[in-house]
Amino acid sequence: MSDLFGAAGLEKDAPRPLADKLRPVVLAEVIGQDHLLSADAPLGRMVAARRLNSLILWGPPGVGKTTIARLLADATDMHFEQVSAIFTGVADLRKVFEAARGRRATGQGTLLFVDEIHRFNRAQQDSFLPHMEDGSIVLIGATTENPSFELNAAILSRAQVLVLRRLDEAALETLLARAEADHHPLPLTPEARETLIAMADGDGRFLLNLAEELFALRDDTPLDALALTESLARRAPIYDKGREGHYNLISALHKSVRGSDPDAALYWLARMFKGGEDPLYIARRVVRMAVEDIGLADPQAMAQAIAAKETYDFLGSPEGELAIAQAVVYMATAPKSNAAYTAYKAAMKAAGETGSLDPPMHILNAPTSMMKDLGYGKDYAYDHDAPDGFSGRDYFPEAMGRTRFYTPVERGFEREIGKRLDYWNGLRKKRGVG
Repeated sequence: MSDLFGAAGLEKDAPRPLADKLRPVVLAEVIGQDHLLSADAPLGRMVAARRLNSLILWGPPGVGKTTIARLLADATDMHFEQVSAIFTGVADLRKVFEAARGRRATGQGTLLFVDEIHRFNRAQQDSFLPHMEDGSIVLIGATTENPSFELNAAILSRAQVLVLRRLDEAALETLLARAEADHHPLPLTPEARETLIAMADGDGRFLLNLAEELFALRDDTPLDALALTESLARRAPIYDKGREGHYNLISALHKSVRGSDPDAALYWLARMFKGGEDPLYIARRVVRMAVEDIGLADPQAMAQAIAAKETYDFLGSPEGELAIAQAVVYMATAPKSNAAYTAYKAAMKAAGETGSLDPPMHILNAPTSMMKDLGYGKDYAYDHDAPDGFSGRDYFPEAMGRTRFYTPVERGFEREIGKRLDYWNGLRKKRGVG
């Protein structure tokens, strides 16, 4: 460690960031991850057996991924080697692998911790495989992104994925108490203390950084919640528009609408707006909700969704977001039906299975005399001239027969559509057609 400080031009006792100073020195001090570290949990069992498997630690920032990897190496007497995918190239990895082979020859294993492993390209990820297989390294990769999207299948087949949880309020309170024990109690009202923990958004490292800023104020005057937020920069919500957070929140919004919960839908909408999501992306998704989940149960739903998009185009931000919010509330409170959506999928399936069946001859146009002679359009029944404006003829291919794709639900406007279909089916049976 002294060599590291010397290389950085620092004295061994030079000031360190609070988050580094309070880093756990044994696994028992790691908070918030008992589901992985307790005696009967995956990492607890590995440490007890003193046998580590390659791992992918997946979780949000500031929950202990690096710390856990370092302490696993200590607990199993392995050499700890850390690299970052952002700063490491192929030549650097080659040196790491060569050094690991040398240690293996002397009987010591190497735990190679790769931070931001998802940033390595496919070829770089593949370079780990032979060294994992021959035992030169135990790979522990850390990622904030969904491994199933970002990592090679070959890596995932050789490494166990463990999910780390964002730190809850109790874990963050424990961490804050450790910081105060190292310094002094923070001059915060109870409400301000709750606000400070909320500002951390589940990130322990960020909480300690905020606490360090407060310690540096050197003012014993108690801060209320307003004074606290004025003293500290508010953390931007963790939300990557191009990655999993984006898909998780839009899924939460869509399913809240489908579940007829306008309050939850508004919350997830607000989360997406706060995270900087493109409002037009959300507006497009609201149109999809109108088509997929409401359909003809409320034919006005699509018009409302399109109107919200056009209103946003006209007003822009921030006023236009209100139109999208109004459309979201409309969708959440509308009667729900996926009957048209289900019918469309069933029809597409049938179209793929039946191939190139021709329409029945009676509904084919006959623009030439030869086509008339062949029977095109023969006996076509013009529905407007039929009794009740309904001929009841069969419009399916003759080899296929009538098939029921669309079954309206007994909700909203589709209840009326169902009555119409029942009426027409009754006429078919009465007239003995179709």
